[in-house]
Amino acid sequence: MRLLLTLLLAGFLGLAQAQEIARADLPGAARETLQLIAQGGPFPYKRDGVVFQNREKLLPLQPRGYYLEYTVTTPGVRHRGARRIVCGGVTRQQPAACYYTADHYRSFRKIIE
Repeated sequence: MRLLLTLLLAGFLGLAQAQEIARADLPGAARETLQLIAQGGPFPYKRDGVVFQNREKLLPLQPRGYYLEYTVTTPGVRHRGARRIVCGGVTRQQPAACYYTADHYRSFRKIIE
């Protein structure tokens, strides 16, 4: 019971360790988005590169402006869809960490090489 409470509190405070996903296991569109981030664009959507506020506090807590979000295109969808990559760090093109969400910020997986 104590462990469950600790895990729930850590998740609530944004301290829970995100699940991981290897870059090679990402959908092709997500790998393309990572390439665009490394190149500095151009991005297909106007909202790509805007500040992600981490309101859900599922990512490690950082100052406002640390995280930026990018759209991962979804085949067969005419709008932005639910898939995103959120990156954080000092530089846009070489972020310290990136996270993938396929469910519009309900869950994140840390992208590892």
